[in-house]
Amino acid sequence: MSVKIRLQRHGAKKRPFYFIVVANSTSRRDGKFIEKLGTYNPLTVPATIQVNRDRALHWLNKGAEPTHTVNRILSFKGVLYLKHLMRGVKLGLFDEATAMSKFEEWNGKHEVVVADRQDSHKKHKAASKIQPVIKKIEAHKPVEEVVEAAVEATNETPAAEETNADVSAETTATEATETPSAE
Repeated sequence: MSVKIRLQRHGAKKRPFYFIVVANSTSRRDGKFIEKLGTYNPLTVPATIQVNRDRALHWLNKGAEPTHTVNRILSFKGVLYLKHLMRGVKLGLFDEATAMSKFEEWNGKHEVVVADRQDSHKKHKAASKIQPVIKKIEAHKPVEEVVEAAVEATNETPAAEETNADVSAETTATEATETPSAE
């Protein structure tokens, strides 16, 4: 009987949410399991992962085989690196305090990288929200110029009406003189 560390699907249709569980390889995907190790939510950016490192390391040392996705998750959270360091402790290459200091150093660098990814995603998301607004503003620039021209034309209207009135008076006078001669 083989033991696997795998994902157990929960959540609604097209809204997945997973439990990371230790289960017998013959049990169904969403069936019974031995122990729940954590959760994985792929819908957030970056994906939200919560794993009990100690228990995951315990099951890996007992021979539980992670699936491909869980292997990537455990690698991302540093469980596999911690397993590697603990193997070095067992072989006598260094002591446990050194292994834990190496892991803490790696974890600190890793948290900075994850925070940078979150910040760049937030900036990209904000920029993608602003781009349509900028395009609308640029598209409406000629309209603004037309509106300004119309405002200027309305400000000049009294002067233009006086000239139009003079022109219309002259045309009516010429029409009046031309009309009787035409008969």
